[in-house]
Amino acid sequence: MPRIEDYAIIGNRSTAALVGRNGSIDWLGFPRFDSEACFAALLGNEENGRWLIAPRSETIRVQRRYRPGTLILETEFETQDGIVVLTDCMQHRDNAADVLRQVRGKRGCVSLRMELSIRFAYGEIVPWVVSLADGRLRAVAGPHQLVLQTPVPHRGENLKTVAEFEIREGEEIPFALTWDHSFHPVPESPDTDAAIAVIEEEWKRWSDSCTVTGEYAEPVLRSLITLRALSDLNTGGIVAAATTSLPEIVGGARNWDYRFCWLRDSTFTLYALMESGYREEANAWREWLMRAVAGAPDRMQIMYGAAGERRINELELPHLSGYMNSRPVRIGNAAADQRQLDVFGEVLDSLYQARRAGLMAGDAIWDLEKALVAQLERMWYEPDEGIWEVRGGRRNFTWSKVMVWVAFDRAVRTMDEFGVDGPVNRLRAVRQQVRQEIETKGFDAELNSFVQSFGTRELDASLLLIPQVGFLRAADSRVRGTVAAVEKYLMRDGFVERYNSQSPVDGLKGREGVFLACSFWLADSYVLQGRHTEARQLFERLLALRNEVGLLSEEYDPGGRCLVGNFPQALSHVALVNTALNLSRTKKPAEHRGG
Repeated sequence: MPRIEDYAIIGNRSTAALVGRNGSIDWLGFPRFDSEACFAALLGNEENGRWLIAPRSETIRVQRRYRPGTLILETEFETQDGIVVLTDCMQHRDNAADVLRQVRGKRGCVSLRMELSIRFAYGEIVPWVVSLADGRLRAVAGPHQLVLQTPVPHRGENLKTVAEFEIREGEEIPFALTWDHSFHPVPESPDTDAAIAVIEEEWKRWSDSCTVTGEYAEPVLRSLITLRALSDLNTGGIVAAATTSLPEIVGGARNWDYRFCWLRDSTFTLYALMESGYREEANAWREWLMRAVAGAPDRMQIMYGAAGERRINELELPHLSGYMNSRPVRIGNAAADQRQLDVFGEVLDSLYQARRAGLMAGDAIWDLEKALVAQLERMWYEPDEGIWEVRGGRRNFTWSKVMVWVAFDRAVRTMDEFGVDGPVNRLRAVRQQVRQEIETKGFDAELNSFVQSFGTRELDASLLLIPQVGFLRAADSRVRGTVAAVEKYLMRDGFVERYNSQSPVDGLKGREGVFLACSFWLADSYVLQGRHTEARQLFERLLALRNEVGLLSEEYDPGGRCLVGNFPQALSHVALVNTALNLSRTKKPAEHRGG
């Protein structure tokens, strides 16, 4: 089984695929990010569906890269007989979607093999395959059809479509796999050369709008391209990752579905986009947020589907063995039904920051904000499941209460700064009450640190964000003490764990990897404390964890020296962008958000 870092992402901003260094597409679902996969080898084996194009003989060297400023992947295979380049990308057109693959001979003459194994319903259903009169192949099962077009002769073999072919220097051979609903007419197949040219031009035009310059411009742009790849073209929603059930502990049970949109990421994402020149995308994300949370405030969820869907029930798929036998494989996410009070703060902060940036106005939006604040007044003192969505019972998590304070604070600021009507004096009093609760119950004087939840002595890396949201200044002795405690108790091989997973709050056994976003947050804390050399050193160690095409997952396993968790992870890339801006700009997102 390839390592997680052996994969790269391609996509059409409706769905995404993972392509391995071996030339195999091992994960893809149509038509959406959260659709049932037709290639699911990533979570099982090749019998669960994949699309392989690779040299038949032993590969001496493999090099991968994205074309500059794009999501067009190039994989270069070198064998004893020569060199070939495999180009992969995707496009969206009307009701159809295409996976475009092109093999180009660069040197010598290389023999290759294609193996197409379509398995709908997450690797479980073998489709009915027929040859069309024009030479194309059509595979149908239930609501789906896939149509393969290529000039390469192919045949059926063991419920797969296979082909062997040779390519010489200067030759190009196209492959196109087109999805559409099975009840639609057979879709036209694209001109692969022309389509790739259009896709490249569109991506380059978008990338040219990036305003980030300096030494970290390249990793920032690659992270922004990744965020765009995870954003829905039609809705503006940004899914947390392209995958489900890639484990936080290899062989363990912390395997969750991240193909949904989390409210907790909203303000970080807004800043990353706005500060990099992408106000249109920031506004689309803000518009998605408004639509998703519309309705009764007591029914606000912590996550939604890419179009704002609320029902994302969790199921297990026992027919899949899991990535490196990490079971169970899950689809959907039961955490959508959890109570997480911090999301009130995230939503109110996002809307406040958007208002400050001139992205929004209007009485209807303020009416929604007032309704959310009124709901929070009725429940802020209750326990919840917390930012990490633990499944071990509710607690009074300190970070949740900090974000409660943020919600009331942003409501007060909105009334003071923008002249909207509301119970400002009452909310000031509630804000102060929340602060007193946090400072009294959420801080341990002996540890000289804020703690994970009231009445415990466990630490939590989310508390590194206290100065960024403006609850306390970075120079406050309690903030400095919290940073020192995280360094002492949550650091592992130079990176940060989100909490002590060896005595977990969720009851699941095993030590998970270090959490990449939390490690970026520590670098931000260093910046705010004036520890710029340490901040830069940590940031560059984090950059070194990216795979060769610039992608990060959720976590890193220092023992196995590999990426773990769902991939690529939006929060990791958002954190990378914001830390780079904190290091390189006078106006720092970490200072602006709480100021």
